[in-house]
Amino acid sequence: MAQLIDGKAISGAVKEQIAQQVSSMQEEQGITPGLAVVLVGEDPASAIYVKNKEKACEEVGFYSEMYTLPTSVTQQELEDLIHTLNEKEDIDGILVQKPLPKGLDEKALVNLIRPDKDVDAFHPENVGHIMQGDFHFLPCTPAGVMELLRASDVNPQGKRAVIVGRSDIVGKPMAMLLLHQNATVTICHSKTQNLAEVCQEADILITAVGKTGLITGDMVKPGAVVIDVGINRDAKGKLCGDVDFKSVEPKASYITPVPGGVGPMTISMLLKNTLAAARLHSGL
Repeated sequence: MAQLIDGKAISGAVKEQIAQQVSSMQEEQGITPGLAVVLVGEDPASAIYVKNKEKACEEVGFYSEMYTLPTSVTQQELEDLIHTLNEKEDIDGILVQKPLPKGLDEKALVNLIRPDKDVDAFHPENVGHIMQGDFHFLPCTPAGVMELLRASDVNPQGKRAVIVGRSDIVGKPMAMLLLHQNATVTICHSKTQNLAEVCQEADILITAVGKTGLITGDMVKPGAVVIDVGINRDAKGKLCGDVDFKSVEPKASYITPVPGGVGPMTISMLLKNTLAAARLHSGL
């Protein structure tokens, strides 16, 4: 039976460390890290995320600004807001909550955020740094996965890692981070042939597709570490991941639940990036 990787507990420990560092930064340098989050439209899931981010900032002692804008906001208005936030000295990190409503150019907005304030690590300059391994920030979800592996004493070195999903947000950066840790990495996607066979070779199997029950027990090598990044709802409306937990858990050595696995880590990594940005801006 697999050991459960408790994302809530690991995330709580990371937040505690951040809170201590913020407290000593305030005492010694008078510096408080600042995060600005921009939410456009009424997407309920996004609204919950933003609320959680605001709460997390409060918990660790950050200064935060939340901008909730109507769906009718124009591209120009959003660009003007980003220019303003780029110049604000009390803001170290800027995050535009995805997805944006149709008609808005997400890429253009990401490219406008100053790379040293891009705490999502999606700016092309930061993506390039991640490729080269000399980064200030990492995309929050892949960084959270690496933190879960570290906290569970899973060393990727020499291991065969299989990632199912090739998004710019999770799949591709995840592959880079595992490569930097000397894993042998395979990325699978919708055009991959014999997906089950490839997955069966994985010592570390990470899935980030958004398809309920995609990974079943017969696809998992005995003793594999299984990380489920997917967030879906099953037929009964219950939150679940890409992994068929019931059939996979008996075969894996470690497994993340959904909810309570990767999810909580994403926000704590955002805080970690914002703290790194504050250090950068204050020359620490």
